[in-house]
Amino acid sequence: MTRAKLPKWLAAVTTSALACSALVLVQGTASAETVAVGAGSYTTELPAGALGPSSQQGQPVSPKVTDAFTGAAPTNDWWSSLIFQRYAPDNPHGENMFPHPLAFKAQNNGLAVGYPSSPNIVGTAPKYEYSFQQDLRLGLSGLSSPDTKVDSYSDWTVTPFWGDGTRELRTTIGHGLPFVYAEGNGGPAEVEFSAPPEIFHQEGGVLGATVNGNHYALFAPSSSSWTASGNTFTSDLGGDGYFSVAVLPDPADLSTFQNYAYSFVTGTTVNWDYDEAGASVTTDFQVQTEAKEGSETGTLLALYPHQWKNVTNELTDLSYASPRGEMRVVEGGGFSTELPAGGIMPSLPTVDSADHDRLRQLIDEEINHEDPWRGATDTYWVGKALGRLSQLVPIADSIGYTEGRDALLELVRGKMEDWLTFSGPGDQALFRYDENWGALTGYPSSFGADQELNDHDFHYGYFVTAAATLARYDAAWASDEQWGGMVKMVIKDANNWDRTDDRFPLLRSFSPYAGHGWASGHAGFGSGNNQESSSEGMHFAGAVAMFGSITGDDDIRDLGVYMHSTQASTVAPYWQNADGDTFPDSYDADVVGMVWSDGGDYGIWWDGSDEEHYGINYLPITASSLYHGTRPDHVNAMHQSLVDRIGGQPQVWRDIHWAYQAMGDPDAALAAFDGQWQTYEPEAGSSKAHTYQWVSTLAEVGTVDAEVTSDAAHYAVFDDAGQRTYTAFNPDDTARTVNFSDGTTLEVPARGLASTAGS
Repeated sequence: MTRAKLPKWLAAVTTSALACSALVLVQGTASAETVAVGAGSYTTELPAGALGPSSQQGQPVSPKVTDAFTGAAPTNDWWSSLIFQRYAPDNPHGENMFPHPLAFKAQNNGLAVGYPSSPNIVGTAPKYEYSFQQDLRLGLSGLSSPDTKVDSYSDWTVTPFWGDGTRELRTTIGHGLPFVYAEGNGGPAEVEFSAPPEIFHQEGGVLGATVNGNHYALFAPSSSSWTASGNTFTSDLGGDGYFSVAVLPDPADLSTFQNYAYSFVTGTTVNWDYDEAGASVTTDFQVQTEAKEGSETGTLLALYPHQWKNVTNELTDLSYASPRGEMRVVEGGGFSTELPAGGIMPSLPTVDSADHDRLRQLIDEEINHEDPWRGATDTYWVGKALGRLSQLVPIADSIGYTEGRDALLELVRGKMEDWLTFSGPGDQALFRYDENWGALTGYPSSFGADQELNDHDFHYGYFVTAAATLARYDAAWASDEQWGGMVKMVIKDANNWDRTDDRFPLLRSFSPYAGHGWASGHAGFGSGNNQESSSEGMHFAGAVAMFGSITGDDDIRDLGVYMHSTQASTVAPYWQNADGDTFPDSYDADVVGMVWSDGGDYGIWWDGSDEEHYGINYLPITASSLYHGTRPDHVNAMHQSLVDRIGGQPQVWRDIHWAYQAMGDPDAALAAFDGQWQTYEPEAGSSKAHTYQWVSTLAEVGTVDAEVTSDAAHYAVFDDAGQRTYTAFNPDDTARTVNFSDGTTLEVPARGLASTAGS
């Protein structure tokens, strides 16, 4: 989460085809001020006094691209500082970029390249960094470009462009690529090392050199050669205009890299396939290449731990260091991973042992509160309130409190329809589409979601949760002709799954190679991009899966399941070092509040308590949060880590920590809630009713049993001392039998939830 420092009073409660088939109606001026989508609408005009994507000085900025660039402008990626110049108007070349194993910094005379292979501990939070250090710069002799623009991009690569009127240079760089591919004209290729290199190979167009302890190979066309002048090497490239540079794990690997040096990566594509019956997600990563010479069509790709631990391809012996742990290398045209698809539930059953009268009392406290919205006006805080109230709907339903259920639905429906409709100038709750950036932004906004395009999935996940809840009880509401069209617009802004819809970039808030999202729209930091609240990214994914299932849209459901399954494989390792192979030995905290491109930071975006440093990656607790519980021993270790750090039980965000603790030790969590439920203040997106239902249910059914899967997208299995509880949700209009992998079957009514314990 990318957020400015908050005032203390706010920090105490913070966590933080058009989609419809009906034709769009354009009203107002020729500039299409209002666009109708089913029963909803949005505007293309900025509200009075509001800002869209802007520089730090508040001046509008446009995507920094060449004339050849096509498609919506991607943001929220590892390379976004190239396209979005938020800071430093005197620096038109972007900030440090860390796609790993290499790191880069664009300069006026080309691309600075480094391989950060060892960490530093910085600050008092603390933070570990694999900091950028320039080993070499590649470019063209005499190049002096006034800026660096984006010429093109693909699913995990980007091609920056430099031009000074005489010379033009394009390089292709990307996640997992140990190569830089360069094409230029107007001057000889030039590679300048930052220190005197140790040459270990020089023959024809191939040069091997070690600098700062890192090993590089320069590959010019075989008809050419490299000429040295001090630390600088030049080549006329035999008039062919291309060369590549690679970082080698060891000089002995030169021949392996030479095999692929002229197979230039020109594009990358990710595709995912969700097998509901098999409870698995297969993700296919493919590269497109062009043979500059020879006939090789493959390449070398370095995989992050969450990838190589689940890859179906054979791994080589090559490896690199990275802030996520060891990267392992595959060779060929791509690779595939297979991950388990844990069930995504819309809600938990309510158990008979819970005090239903107390639940009703706590629900009434929310319904009858003088302000159910707690003064919220912007997309984030209104979103959290929508999430809080939506979570209570199925709880009220489960205890037969129909009147309370309907009152909650009315509150949520009214607020959603207000936001999903643009009523004209002066509207205080609206969405605006920015064609320049391909972004749908809610106003009023917060945390830079408007000026910096930050956090859209964090904010909009709550809106999608509310939409899925409404659709669960009123299918017509979510039809494209009613409000579903606008909900799909909101989803597409944050994470567009439809490559044919060029109004939005593909997967804005989810990086398919990194396996998680990036919060900053512009990535204008020396440490690259960052992701604070991984749990709000997971919440968005779970909400999307539910909305897709309930509305019968398998593409949307599969998008949500794909993001949820993939991120679930990264959260515990990369934010909590669950496998013990991510954090450096010198890092003395057990968690990071934020993952950065170059490392991880215990600190967060405000002066928060230790409870907030841990809890920012737990909240909001919903039934899609059960991914935490697949490692109950790890949950217990994390909770104990916090207790040890603060010298006692959590006092801030107590309900968030009880709910998290309940996925490892539910009896202790219920006891803590029962001892304090009348005196504590809930976290802003939570409620006493939801926390009580959560901890009381888990105290009865036990912890998540990840060994048992199901042929339904929405299921959960729990184990309490060998006694299993099975639960599933059926979004279909007809009843179905859900089959579990241990042979158990469960009859689930249409659009209903069934459980072997509770209701």
